[in-house]
Amino acid sequence: MAVMLNNKVGVKINSVDLSDHVSSITLNRNFDELEVTAMGDTAHRFVKGLEASSVTINFFNDTATANVLQTLQAAWGTTVACVLLQDKSSAVSATNPLYTFNILVNKTTDINGAVGELATQDITFTINGATTVATTGTF
Repeated sequence: MAVMLNNKVGVKINSVDLSDHVSSITLNRNFDELEVTAMGDTAHRFVKGLEASSVTINFFNDTATANVLQTLQAAWGTTVACVLLQDKSSAVSATNPLYTFNILVNKTTDINGAVGELATQDITFTINGATTVATTGTF
């Protein structure tokens, strides 16, 4: 059984590498289920429909140029590219695929935290379209 340490994930939003500002990420791939049950079937049958996926990213807030807050604020209300790679230190391959999709940036948490805590934001973005999974290419 292949087990991996999940601490090298690569994250780019709108071509800006924010990997060093991400503490966790979850890519949820979901598809509509379309019923294709026909007369004479003894149980319901379904096929895959349209993709309806999302990605949740926990960011460390940073106001510096080309970092989290500026990147997200520049994209407010628009759809931008997002690229993920399981292991940023390794080449794209069948065991380290490159995920590419567009996200709708329609929410941010610019101020969050308490005294003595890091400022973070945990955002779930809707994937606007289909997710492409590639076994070749560059991050």
